Amino acid sequence: MPVEPGALATWANAITAGRLLLSPLMFWAIPEHDRGSWISFVLWFVLCGSDGIDGFIARRHGTTRSGAFLDPLADKVLVLGAMFTLVGREVFWLVPVVIITARELIVSTYRSVIGSKGVSMPASRMAKYKTLFQQLAVGFALLPLTALRATWLWNAFLWGAVVLAVYSGAQYFLRARMAEPEGAHAV
Repeated sequence: MPVEPGALATWANAITAGRLLLSPLMFWAIPEHDRGSWISFVLWFVLCGSDGIDGFIARRHGTTRSGAFLDPLADKVLVLGAMFTLVGREVFWLVPVVIITARELIVSTYRSVIGSKGVSMPASRMAKYKTLFQQLAVGFALLPLTALRATWLWNAFLWGAVVLAVYSGAQYFLRARMAEPEGAHAV
């Protein structure tokens, strides 16, 4: 059954809200050591998987304005929160996480500004890959099989996420710049 764009109480929004509310539990479950944890890995896998489920439901039944706001917020809280928790546990290095965070803040602010003017800026394919790389970096850092024995793996995904974050951020601004009418830059 299709939902109205202004609807708040939808199944997709309920799943997104659940992901947002369970994020602090995820951060708490991340172990104090760098050996990984099956509990934190499974919780991470379920929460990341719920992002795909709510997206599927939203596409099938119709997207909402509240979902368009809540879904990226839940993604950012979950991913950045887990990354900063791993920084605090001395698993991740601070520099790549700060670069990713700066990109997220800049793009989110830009989206808000242009959104207030009625312009929509959906996630690009590269931004979706960036999110996947972030999720894989955290997941492999939590998975006991790879946490210590394959640090190169999750570090590769983390730095890949940095490259994709910078690249996709630049894409957004280049597309916006090209879409502006001539003379818009004149003072």
